[in-house]
Amino acid sequence: MRRLRSDRGAEAVEFALLAPILILLLVGIVEFGRAYHVQSMLSAAARDGVRVMALEDDPAAATAVTVASASPVHLAPGDISVSPVSCQDASAGTIPTAQVVVTYQFEFLAGMLGPDITLTGKGTMRCFG
Repeated sequence: MRRLRSDRGAEAVEFALLAPILILLLVGIVEFGRAYHVQSMLSAAARDGVRVMALEDDPAAATAVTVASASPVHLAPGDISVSPVSCQDASAGTIPTAQVVVTYQFEFLAGMLGPDITLTGKGTMRCFG
């Protein structure tokens, strides 16, 4: 039996067709991992900051601890919201709570994955100070 056509180069063509899809999938996995890591750091930083606010009743110290805790993310103090300003602001009969909210604009390394997303970390704790 005689071959009419050669299969030479078929693998190269198949790889050329599938390579962009595989590369995009790999980049997506890496970017999701980065976003998950940053989200985890933001949540931990918010917890650290709210702990300081709940114990010391000092919003400036809470902001400083939050920024220091999330130093790999390069947060600006304007990205952090501490509320209430004082743990003494609770109305009668309620338990005062402090809350620290950290927002961060996450930029994808590969611009082809869409627009930037906003990640938020939140910590809430009962005031003790």
